[in-house]
Amino acid sequence: MTPRGNTLGGATSPYLRQHADNPVHWQQWGAQALAEAAERDVPILLSVGYAACHWCHVMAHESFESADVAAVANAHFVCIKVDREERPDLDAVYMAATVGLTGQGGWPMTCFLTPDGRPFFAGTYYPKDAFLQLLSAVEQTWRERRDEVERASDGIAGELRAMAGGLPGGPALQPALCDDAVAAVLRDEDRRHGGFGRAPKFPPSALLEALLRHHERTGSGLDAVQRTCETMARGGIYDQLAGGFARYSVDDAWVVPHFEKMLYDNALLLRVYAHWARRTGNPLARKVADETARFIIDELGDGGMFASSLDADADGAEGSTYVWTPAQLRDVLGDDDGAWAASLFGVTEAGTFEHGTSVLQLRADPDDPVRFAGVREALLAARARRVQPGRDAKIVTAWNGLAITALAEAAVALGRPGYLDAATECARALLGLHLVDGRLRRASLGGTVGDSAGILEDYAALATGLLTLYQLGGDWLPEASALLDTALDHFADADGRWFDTADDAEALVLRPADPLDGATPSGAALVTEALQLAAHLTSEQRYATAAAASLAAATSILDRAARSGGHWLAVAEAAVRGPLQIAVACDPNDSELLTAARALAPGGAIVVGGRADSTELLAGRDRVGGRDAAYVCRGRVCDLPVTTAQDLAAALSRAV
Repeated sequence: MTPRGNTLGGATSPYLRQHADNPVHWQQWGAQALAEAAERDVPILLSVGYAACHWCHVMAHESFESADVAAVANAHFVCIKVDREERPDLDAVYMAATVGLTGQGGWPMTCFLTPDGRPFFAGTYYPKDAFLQLLSAVEQTWRERRDEVERASDGIAGELRAMAGGLPGGPALQPALCDDAVAAVLRDEDRRHGGFGRAPKFPPSALLEALLRHHERTGSGLDAVQRTCETMARGGIYDQLAGGFARYSVDDAWVVPHFEKMLYDNALLLRVYAHWARRTGNPLARKVADETARFIIDELGDGGMFASSLDADADGAEGSTYVWTPAQLRDVLGDDDGAWAASLFGVTEAGTFEHGTSVLQLRADPDDPVRFAGVREALLAARARRVQPGRDAKIVTAWNGLAITALAEAAVALGRPGYLDAATECARALLGLHLVDGRLRRASLGGTVGDSAGILEDYAALATGLLTLYQLGGDWLPEASALLDTALDHFADADGRWFDTADDAEALVLRPADPLDGATPSGAALVTEALQLAAHLTSEQRYATAAAASLAAATSILDRAARSGGHWLAVAEAAVRGPLQIAVACDPNDSELLTAARALAPGGAIVVGGRADSTELLAGRDRVGGRDAAYVCRGRVCDLPVTTAQDLAAALSRAV
């Protein structure tokens, strides 16, 4: 069989399109590529990455654009390129193999598979010479020692299936379990720089949200949130000029980021900073939440929805758009303002990054806000004239669902109705494009939806977003319920466990089912949050039963690996409180009491407003003496109604 040429030109993934001109004969994952490998009797070279990945670009330039590499790869392999963001199921399976074989993972991921998809060798980035040697060694082993390859691939596949077993039993879900989990998390806190563990440091979004909810129940944990949120917001990981967070920091102090900006990070962090702002009124929290929301809308907005990421590189150089020297500051601002800005932003002659450049930090608020605003505007204008990072315009369902929730919550926290409008527009556009014949698709590009099926996190994150919009007056309950019904029918196991792919999805070496948080919360934790909300908004017993079973199956994570279960902890904190429900009998378009309820509600609480019997939670509940009335409930037990914000605050303080 004659090998096909490079077929990535028609892909819906910008990452795959980046490789469409490679001399390597890349194909997309699918039955045709696997059949070609079987017919030619050659192994598969699987390369997995994503558009904003710096080292993916490096390996592409060194190896995949090389005629020498292409000659070997095309002759002896079927070469498949995968966007991990478009096919997280494939990424999960082969990353598990990579970590199991090498002890570490990362992207680009490089795997060698049998024609039926069993891995037998894996790694990450390889320089060109090493990669050529590896290709030659794998080809020779495949040709001369096939029996060893078959035994190895069988063994690895078996180990992967064994690793995918269910969670061990855990303790009952009680407030004490949450307390112990928080204590375990806080033992790993870096009390000097914030965050948990050592460099590289990733923003611990789910843990921060959980700690805020824990604080609202117990009064403890807020200091850790404030330390981490403040040091991140003042460090280089945060864009001090335009807002928005980079993917992670390479150092302990959040100074030097890996410069890619991801939608999911910024959506998750927006939720945290909005919650912090709503709970404390902290000016820095409000500022960062506002700027991050604007970054999502202005920089990632695309047809009402939100694009996936901005690249780490610009014109082949990592971070070049964002870093400065003292001389560059003086060139833009003049000597006086340039020196002032260098001091304010921590820009030194030695530099904090490469080649004497510095990442901007803002370790203290400027003493002259008017002067600072002018400096910031001038630097932004100068930065806009630089080569800008690439933009991955792919629309991912789950990440847009996270953005819907975050923008809606930010609208409440900051009093910005425009953010609610943006969230609502996103929900409409997403459902209009990504919901096909009642099932979600994972991603789209330029208004064309891709073929990849939605996974659990897509259904879960979008359902949570829709339920959040419903609580703010949108008519989204039928759509959210339909998504959850599909999740229960196609992703749930009988014992409270969740699979990440549907029961009718493509069969892989194993069916992914990872309950731990990664770069985003696990699909299982996300769907449990959505089910918990829906159970109280609809009184649908199926949702309540599934949420309880899911939490019961995951308590071992809180008991043994709390740092890897931040979103589980957030959901559990809400669960042990009931979760709290606040139903306000009122005109939902004109009620100071409803506004107060939304501001006062703890994270994970459910708040609805409307006229008597207009929603499930307002059944039989009306205004009192002609005044708006708030009913605070825990489970199915409700306090007497209150009619003032002060009495509502007191009622909530008792509901612990």
